[in-house]
Amino acid sequence: MRVLVVNAGSSSLKLSVRDGDDEVAATTVERWEGDGHDAPIKEFVAQGPAPDAVGHRVVHGGPRFAEPALVDDGVLDYLDSIANLAPLHNPRATAAIRETGKLLPGTPAVVCFDTTFHATLPASASTYALPKEWNERWQLRRYGFHGLSHAHAVRRAAQLVGRNLEELRVVSCHLGAGASLAAVRHGRSVDTTMGFTPLAGLVMATRSGSVDPGMVLWLLQHGDLTAERLRDVLEHHSGMKGLSGTSGDLRDVLAARAAGDPDAALAYDVFVHHLCREIGAMTASAQGLDLLVVTGGIGEHSADVRRDMAAGLAYLGVGIDLSANESVHGEADISAPAADVRTVVVAADEEGEIARETVRLVTR
Repeated sequence: MRVLVVNAGSSSLKLSVRDGDDEVAATTVERWEGDGHDAPIKEFVAQGPAPDAVGHRVVHGGPRFAEPALVDDGVLDYLDSIANLAPLHNPRATAAIRETGKLLPGTPAVVCFDTTFHATLPASASTYALPKEWNERWQLRRYGFHGLSHAHAVRRAAQLVGRNLEELRVVSCHLGAGASLAAVRHGRSVDTTMGFTPLAGLVMATRSGSVDPGMVLWLLQHGDLTAERLRDVLEHHSGMKGLSGTSGDLRDVLAARAAGDPDAALAYDVFVHHLCREIGAMTASAQGLDLLVVTGGIGEHSADVRRDMAAGLAYLGVGIDLSANESVHGEADISAPAADVRTVVVAADEEGEIARETVRLVTR
């Protein structure tokens, strides 16, 4: 089955065609205007074979969707109603769904959510310690994100080490400009670092990660900041960018650190400290650690982060082969021979996960 995969980001649009496990065509539109901008989709579809189905990535499924869903008017109306849960991403995803639907009106379409993988979180992990009526009224809970990436990474990592995923205690690390961890036990997500929004958890390229809510309240009361200004700073001007004065891209941070910039050195150290600390927390939620998985742009390409992460987790039985770590291209088991925990690098493949889920849903 050929699947057109549509991945609408906050400013870009990724399009690909999958036939089984093979990617037969792909393109990225760096500046996609959203609603009404159907020309790139039309051009891409016209150049390749007609798809049998369309799979869309949607960041937030809200409280309603614990599984992918076939697109219909009711689904679209619901996604419109929860647009404020992911205002940078969800409206653009629904625009892509509508534009693609106009071009391929007879083709079944499926929405796949980044939150779905974490729908299995137990109540003890997903519930905020807020008034019960608040949680119920506004559906406040830890939703978690990067679920499509985590789902692929843990399944693929288990294959690489020749083990049954359901027998393993796993911590999955999606490390990119946005970053999150997932604790996986019996093949299911039982904890994650992101929460109600993608702002929580790890230090990221431009996002702060978790900070003291009392400090946020103090800044609103005494820092002469509006809520909108504070949101913008926490989302776009914090993290490694805010600490280092660079773009926040890890490559720029490492270059500045190598040039002797103490702010960049501190930004890197803060990033690694929080990464190691949160992996420890996820290990507790997984009730131990058999397999550590790294994926995403940083996870796949930064030997420095993998080396320093492993050094900070030696007490858990993590150890890597430094030569293998330096020479990774694509996917690899980089574990030291005597390490108790296997450490595996997996190539991110959200599009492949979307295609698989789309085929599963339209053929069942």
